[in-house]
Amino acid sequence: MGVISRIANLWRGFLSIWISDIEKEHPEIAYENAINSMVTKYARLKSATAAIIRRREEIDERYQAATKELAQTEAELNTAVSTNQDDLAVILIQKKNQLTNDIADMKGEMETAKNDADSAKTSLLSVQTEIRKLKAERDTMLAKMQSAQARINIQEQLDGLSVDEEVRALDTVRTHIKNTIAEANLGKELADSSLDSRLSKLRSEVGDVQAREELAAMKARKAAQQGQSQKTM
Repeated sequence: MGVISRIANLWRGFLSIWISDIEKEHPEIAYENAINSMVTKYARLKSATAAIIRRREEIDERYQAATKELAQTEAELNTAVSTNQDDLAVILIQKKNQLTNDIADMKGEMETAKNDADSAKTSLLSVQTEIRKLKAERDTMLAKMQSAQARINIQEQLDGLSVDEEVRALDTVRTHIKNTIAEANLGKELADSSLDSRLSKLRSEVGDVQAREELAAMKARKAAQQGQSQKTM
């Protein structure tokens, strides 16, 4: 019996955890269950309150009837005494005393019934208020939950854009461009330092030197000619 009880408790524990997980994923279910439970409690309390109020009304009806009957009995008693009908007067006195006792008891019952009815109505209104508050809380909390989920989804979408990866890709492109430029510059530097380039530059320098020498020779000849002309004159 102990083993069966422990297994039952274990199963209830697993079931409770499973339900708790579902309610976390779907809080509207938890709120709906809580509201339905409160509504069921309200319905039972309303039925009990109606029964208490009905009892209070029944006691009040009995009290009113007994009060009227007491007044009638007292009137009959006075008549019996006035007409010297002692046998009837004795019966009416007994009836009057019984009604007086009954009315006194009913007053106590009425007071109790009234307090019970007031307490039941207060409890009923309290549960009704709790239901309204719970519904308002449900609407507010579910709205907050939806807003939070929307923000999470937006954040996940932003994260999904992989901004860091695209920046890294841009850095790769930048590096490639710089490498290409450096490679082009290296080609020019290698071309400038090659033998053919140096030989071509040397040839250009030789031609420049020869041109300068030829210019100097022309200037010398011209100066000599000018000097010869002055001597002839």
